[in-house]
Amino acid sequence: MNREESAFEVYGTRGMKAIELCAGGGGSSLGLESAGFTPAMLIDDEPNACDTLRHNRPHWNIIEDDLRKADFQGMKDIALVSGGLPCPPYSIAGVQRGSADERDLFPEMLRIVQDVMPSAVLIENVRGLMSSKFVYVREYVDNALRDMGFVPKWNMLNASGFGVPQNRTRTFLVALRERNATKFQWPIPSTPTLFVGEALKDLLGAGGWVGAEKWANKARKFLSPTLTGGSKKHGGPDLGPTRARKEWQELGVHPFIIDTKPPSREGNDRLCLTVRMLARLQGFPDDWKFLGSKTQQCRQIGNALPPPLMAAVARQVAKCLS
Repeated sequence: MNREESAFEVYGTRGMKAIELCAGGGGSSLGLESAGFTPAMLIDDEPNACDTLRHNRPHWNIIEDDLRKADFQGMKDIALVSGGLPCPPYSIAGVQRGSADERDLFPEMLRIVQDVMPSAVLIENVRGLMSSKFVYVREYVDNALRDMGFVPKWNMLNASGFGVPQNRTRTFLVALRERNATKFQWPIPSTPTLFVGEALKDLLGAGGWVGAEKWANKARKFLSPTLTGGSKKHGGPDLGPTRARKEWQELGVHPFIIDTKPPSREGNDRLCLTVRMLARLQGFPDDWKFLGSKTQQCRQIGNALPPPLMAAVARQVAKCLS
């Protein structure tokens, strides 16, 4: 990704109002911001995530509430309804109960779209949603959106093709009014250009660790496995499931401990990453601060959509609306 396509370059003219559902720790929010959307409302029911949003963007309208209880009627001139709906109902790491899972919020998303009637819809979820098992879910969503005058499109994109040093594939739903739908094109990914070694070298050396350069060279062609945040009940400050942990261990990284500071000059028996390093791997800017306990911060990062990936998709939507 060249400088002109940087995730944090603003496309077009700001002012297109967006509602973001399940805003979390701000990954999608940053992507929308860089694409020129102005948040009319961001809603999430996690106190720590809302604190993170308020700290970093105190001027945003952040609503800490259950999506099912929130009232969106009366909101006018909304260009976009966007959101990263809960992943557990469709994640291959879970039992995949789909619409039978109480955490499935697709019906609520459709209710909100009906209330607001925006110009576009942009929803993100895990790649498991695109499996044959959930054809019925996609058809249900498609039919509901078509009845409201939208043309829905689905695709999967990997963040590694958009300047993120992580192997993270996500499902996207974009729905536009018929007059705009023909103009929409999915962003074109490139061959991965940023890897873990380059991404983390300066952070690893910030404490004076003499092995930072050597380790970075070892990881110069290594893409991070998908970072995970877990659910409210499970997951915490570690580097994910068994396969991901094994990949990190092969690079000499402790997979069960997320440290509070970079390694010292001499280093440790086994290298530990920090919260800031995880945020870098997820594509967050270094000045974005996460609030809450270490576990809560790791959950916010692991559950986030990488800002550069969201920016790439949101820019394509913005082009159709400008």
